[in-house]
Amino acid sequence: METLSLEQYGVVYNMFSFTIASMLGAFAFFILARERVAPKYRISLIVSAIVVGIAAYHYFRIMGSWEHATEYANGGYTFNSDLFNDAYRYVDWLLTVPLLLAELVLVMGLTREKSEGLLTKLIIAAIAMIVLGYPGEGAAEASSIILWGVLSSIPFAYILYILWGEVGQVINEQTGRVSLLLSNARLLILATWGFYPITYALPLLGADVGLVGMQIGYAIADVLAKAGFGVLIYIIARNKSENDGYSMGAA
Repeated sequence: METLSLEQYGVVYNMFSFTIASMLGAFAFFILARERVAPKYRISLIVSAIVVGIAAYHYFRIMGSWEHATEYANGGYTFNSDLFNDAYRYVDWLLTVPLLLAELVLVMGLTREKSEGLLTKLIIAAIAMIVLGYPGEGAAEASSIILWGVLSSIPFAYILYILWGEVGQVINEQTGRVSLLLSNARLLILATWGFYPITYALPLLGADVGLVGMQIGYAIADVLAKAGFGVLIYIIARNKSENDGYSMGAA
């Protein structure tokens, strides 16, 4: 691992702190905002709260690992014998990525049969994507990185196929504003999740974003993909509740 200047160490540390605060703030918001949407959409906000709660915990662990793995010397930070455990991210993604897809499906208010069918396919694909991507993350040889990268891209492509196929059909059946918001939610998934395979592939292209750039990028993508996505889910749930005639205080 590289030696870090005081500024580099600080910006990563502060980014971890910002991410934890963002996740905890979002958690409080989702819990408090449940009563502002119709009962059938509240489950999506509960899932949103679970997602950011899991993320806050894992970023707390990542931040602790960052502190323990580095030590200050000669005006900068060097890594000691303790391992900086970035694998917490994969544990987090293994839990939160399927739940993020569940948020999107649950807020649509579909029939139980249709929701279960979509959730089963999306969750299995999400788990496969994370599990297959992990070996390549720690691989040193280009052949291994490419192999696991290609394998993990297959379920990712399948998820996009479902989101723009079956889910797309449901989105087209929604009213104007809700349809637009759901389409934006899909695009946010594509934009934020797309950051990870790009970062994964950069070393193969000869680019080196460095440990600092990678940690900052991951943190920003996670805030947008979890807290930001959850806020968008709330807006969708609020709009659908209003379309259903729900008002605050109604049973």
